[in-house]
Amino acid sequence: MAKMELRLAGSGGQGVILATVILAEAAVIAGKQTAQSQSYGPEARGGSCKAEVIISDEAIGFTKVQHPTFLMALTQKALETYCHNLPEECIVLIDDTLTAPEELKGHNVIKLPILSTAAEKVGKAFTANIVAVGAINGLLHLVDHADLEKAVMLHIPKGTEALNLAALQAGIAMEGDVKKPAKAAKKAKV
Repeated sequence: MAKMELRLAGSGGQGVILATVILAEAAVIAGKQTAQSQSYGPEARGGSCKAEVIISDEAIGFTKVQHPTFLMALTQKALETYCHNLPEECIVLIDDTLTAPEELKGHNVIKLPILSTAAEKVGKAFTANIVAVGAINGLLHLVDHADLEKAVMLHIPKGTEALNLAALQAGIAMEGDVKKPAKAAKKAKV
């Protein structure tokens, strides 16, 4: 991994900012370079929210995401706001309840049941951000799972360790549900 530029988007209260903080912390634990930033509307909870993290093996010269290599959206509004002008190689992860806009045709769009996994399998909807962190790391292999687990433990409330570890594992397990895109399959045969 040379450099990954990740943008996570959703609505305030979904924990996308905490998700990028955890990914950045895991990168630091793993000895990588990282930069994290966020922005959200004045509505805060319920309004639009975007957070970004850059993870690199080398020094990071500019700390804002310019050419996302990964986008995750948990709401339709967030997806429609941030799907424009993405580089062709950008991987797009969306909750399986969302509809990919026509603009994403030709991109590697992955749909996973992030929100329903948090609500139904883990038992708490508010763990969707931790499910997402596990899914993102499972897809992108940013850091070892042990480093990711340490980062999660540093940023969750006391007494929620078992719940959040279950959410993280549920997200990591989603890697097996991802169907490889046709482009990747063709490249692999060459």
